[in-house]
Amino acid sequence: MASPESSAAGGVAVIGSGLIGRSWAMLFAAGGIPVRLYDVDPRQVTGALDNIRKEMTLLAQSGSLKGALSAEEQLSLIGGCSDIREAVEGAMHIQECVPEDLELKQQLFAQLDGIMDDDVVLSSSSSCLLPSKLFAGLAHRKQCLVAHPVNPPYHVPLVELVPHPETAPATVDRTHALMRKIGQSPVRIMKEIDGFALNRLQYAVISEAWRLVEEGVVSPGDLDLVMSEGLGMRYAFIGPLETMHLNAEGMLSYCDRYSEGMKRVLKTFGPIPEFSGATAEKVHQAMCVKVPDDPAHLAARREWRDRCLMRLAKLKSQRKPTLWASFPPAPGPRSGVSGRLCLGPTLALTRDTRDPTHGSAGERPF
Repeated sequence: MASPESSAAGGVAVIGSGLIGRSWAMLFAAGGIPVRLYDVDPRQVTGALDNIRKEMTLLAQSGSLKGALSAEEQLSLIGGCSDIREAVEGAMHIQECVPEDLELKQQLFAQLDGIMDDDVVLSSSSSCLLPSKLFAGLAHRKQCLVAHPVNPPYHVPLVELVPHPETAPATVDRTHALMRKIGQSPVRIMKEIDGFALNRLQYAVISEAWRLVEEGVVSPGDLDLVMSEGLGMRYAFIGPLETMHLNAEGMLSYCDRYSEGMKRVLKTFGPIPEFSGATAEKVHQAMCVKVPDDPAHLAARREWRDRCLMRLAKLKSQRKPTLWASFPPAPGPRSGVSGRLCLGPTLALTRDTRDPTHGSAGERPF
């Protein structure tokens, strides 16, 4: 492993050596950026470095290692550090990864505010805490923002960039460019809102899923199938808005055809669930039939999930979508001419537009 001295100026300081901190360290190293990994407990750093070495070795063996550098080259960029001043000295970016506790994070940011340079970006990995609360009163708050990764960060590239009301636009731009450099997919949240975008969408799905089970509409197992074998397959490649656009003759057509039906269904949604009591026990039992809740079974299932995400990431990397606006219109469905849908450099789907099993665009709103 690299010593702290080898992680020279212009690198990244990662504060916190848990799962998220280790993942960030690996991602920055994959982009060729020196990393100093700090934790209040030096033993945690030692254990984290050992874990990173094991993880990178396995990733290299499976062909899933990110970046152009070898595992050893990436490992040489990551060094442990037991002094927070030394960790942030000369860094161009600080990524905080301590537990999701507002008071703990505020104390850390106050400490960092007193030792960081005027041109370094201070970024929090918080999943829900508002930047206006995290960075309140800091002298360097124009250099602060949230960069929220998705668990597990190494395999899921999305990063939500959420500014403090006083965050400088250049801070967001720099962080966006850095995330792109290390292979992540940053999105700009234009203003702070509780839950940001990802968790607001996630909690909306969880809430209605819970109500459907609680009201006896569907079993817990079948509810998960609705997502994993239905919506989730599509949403792995296109989002809900593009789904609307494609399921009619464009977005305006979809809204014109289906808005009344959507509003009718939405009016039947119930109150916010308590996520407790009999329904919680029912869901728990159903989940334990599939995956017992002891540490060994849960760890094995998480490893299976991560392997699936690796394979999905490889597939997505092969099909970078082309901007359809750059192509002339395809023949219409009544022309009797076969259409060819180009999905990227290596994948293509060919179908005969006369095939009645496909139907015409816009026949169904889902």
